[in-house]
Amino acid sequence: MDQALYIVLGLAVGAGAGYAIAHALVARSTRTRAAMEAQKMLAEATAGASKIEADARADAGKFRDEAEKEIKDKRLDLRSYEGRLEKKEDVLDKRVDGVQQKERHIDGKTKEIDRKENELRDKERQVDKIVEEEKATLHRIASLTKEDAVKLLLDKLEPELEKEKAGLIRKRLDTAKENAETEARRVIGMAIQRFAASHTADSVVTMVDLPSDEMKGRIIGREGRNIRAFERATGVDVIVDDTPGVIVLSAFDGVRREMARRSMEKLILDGRIHPTRIEELCEQTKREMEEHIVHVGKEFLREQDIMNVHPKLVTLLGRLKYRTSYGQNVLQHVREVAHLSMVMAAELKLDQRLARRCGVFHDIGKAVDQEFEGSHPVIGGELLKRFDEPKEVVDAAANHHNDPDANYIYTLLASAADAISASRPGARSESMDRYIKRLQELEALAKSFPGVTTVYAIQAGREIRCMVDSEKISDDQAIVVARDIAKACEERLTYPGEIRVTVMRETRFVEYAR
Repeated sequence: MDQALYIVLGLAVGAGAGYAIAHALVARSTRTRAAMEAQKMLAEATAGASKIEADARADAGKFRDEAEKEIKDKRLDLRSYEGRLEKKEDVLDKRVDGVQQKERHIDGKTKEIDRKENELRDKERQVDKIVEEEKATLHRIASLTKEDAVKLLLDKLEPELEKEKAGLIRKRLDTAKENAETEARRVIGMAIQRFAASHTADSVVTMVDLPSDEMKGRIIGREGRNIRAFERATGVDVIVDDTPGVIVLSAFDGVRREMARRSMEKLILDGRIHPTRIEELCEQTKREMEEHIVHVGKEFLREQDIMNVHPKLVTLLGRLKYRTSYGQNVLQHVREVAHLSMVMAAELKLDQRLARRCGVFHDIGKAVDQEFEGSHPVIGGELLKRFDEPKEVVDAAANHHNDPDANYIYTLLASAADAISASRPGARSESMDRYIKRLQELEALAKSFPGVTTVYAIQAGREIRCMVDSEKISDDQAIVVARDIAKACEERLTYPGEIRVTVMRETRFVEYAR
């Protein structure tokens, strides 16, 4: 029984253990299925999450792109707005500046109006004061004569007029200085220097030395036949006076005078002095003189590098060597005029060769002005036109003393060069007495002005320097004095070129330290 009990108990225990094992196996199986299902669900959840995450990321990227595009569009719109705003701001700034400028202009105008109003009030007060003073003056001069009243009025107005004149002169001088550089070339071409003088040519006689006084009788001949034959052959006057060792040949024609001098020297050397020999030698000398004149003309043209000149003009140029004008040798004068014309043409960028040709032929009429009627410009113009010279050269000869009728700039250049050559110191002969007289007249004229204490004429009378009393003449008055002296010289004196007037005013203050 006990064994059966043990068996039952064993079976019961085995059944319980089997049940427990079976139950445990079932539970384990259940857990395994649950775990597998859980893993499956987890895998499905993970896959779903990944899909959702991918979708979310795709949506997020799409949203981000759309947002960035929208932001970009917004920024472009903002920049466009900003550009328009900046333009509007610039326009507003300009309008503000314009308004401010107008305000400043209005303020300036207002101040100017206020200033003018103040000036008007001041002037009204001055006018009232002057009226009162004039009334008082009228009351005071009521008993004066007409001359005394005029003098009193002029004395009162003179200081104001002097000041106004000085201011006007200073203003004109300043304007001239400002425009000097611009006007320089025009002045070179257009300035017309005129020359007028009362000179007479001293070179109308030629002295011929004699070996002895006995030769004078032989030259005169029996009853003066030799001297008459010589005068007929040469066309000059022979003067035989008491001057020892010389005879004088006198004629205005320099060529004839030179021919007569050469003929007389040949006669003296030959010793055979009688009418036939005189005629032979004079004819021979005349031919030699003609050849010499042609040679002189050719050499001069070669020196000036001028070609294609008519032979007659060459001869006339050679004759100018023996022609003087106011004591100045005309050929030398022509040489100077040609050079000056060329220099001025170079400054003006003109044709230098043409300018020099105009200078060479400008006085050609003087070679024959004793043979034809009319002035040397008219004669020269006709000659040059006849010998087919350029129209500029013809005009220079015809109008170099009549500048208003000049047709070419080269005529003005020749005119200016002609005046410069004629007016330079020493160009034209002048006696010492006449020279001293002219300087004295110049100094006396300048010293006649009130306030001028000392006058010095320098530069051969082409400049005067005046010292004035500093207590009587102010700086403004000194300007007026200089202008008045220059004007007086123009009106009362005759002189070549121009005269420079310099007025000097000096104030000295001296103190002593003890």
